[in-house]
Amino acid sequence: MAHRLSGKVAVITGASRGIGRAIAHALAREGAAVVVNYVASQAAAEQVVRDVTAAGARALAVRADIGDPGAAEALFAAAEASLGRVDLLICNAGLAALMPLSAIADADYERMFGVNVRGLVSLLRTASRSLSDNGRIVTLSSTIAAFPRAGAALYAASKAAVRALTEVAAIELGARGITANCVLPGLIETDMTAGLPASHRQAVAESSPFGRLGMPDDLTGLVTFLCSEEARWITGQSILANGGARR
Repeated sequence: MAHRLSGKVAVITGASRGIGRAIAHALAREGAAVVVNYVASQAAAEQVVRDVTAAGARALAVRADIGDPGAAEALFAAAEASLGRVDLLICNAGLAALMPLSAIADADYERMFGVNVRGLVSLLRTASRSLSDNGRIVTLSSTIAAFPRAGAALYAASKAAVRALTEVAAIELGARGITANCVLPGLIETDMTAGLPASHRQAVAESSPFGRLGMPDDLTGLVTFLCSEEARWITGQSILANGGARR
């Protein structure tokens, strides 16, 4: 069977673990070369590279903190130097935190929006200049952007901004055949969510018709599809991928 992404080069932010790691494996299985971005987990990123390479695809680990100025350009430059170009951009890296409005400090805002929003602006700005024609952009927002709840002001607002930025990218880059779509996962079993209160995890699971939380691999089929030629007529969309949960 032909691989849907043969010859493509994908940059995946936050790809050393969790959702990003699952996406890296999925795109590589479809023939893409992958750039595994990480900020702290070098050993984990190198393991992803080894796994992908062992499976027959090309891979490269690149350290870059998406919240830092210049990180996006450095990622694209590394991909172009080693793999020739960038065709697919998966914006997965992000921060999450819960706190009431009364407890939000200026530093909390700067940290959350610095990665989730300013970092995405930098990635999209660089993509607008450097992504291949007919390329694909997939951003990761959150169900909480559609269903905000108490304690999630900063996180929900930053993830709502992800949706808006993605829609603008779809409009501005469409003339080059580039699509931009946003995936809104529900609560996914990852290292980042493992520390959430058990009562909250249970409530989210029970709000899904499937009665469970999501797993990273529950998202990879959708992301792979959005990266493929089959999705060429889909752009500017925000797609809930949360098992029907409403929390």
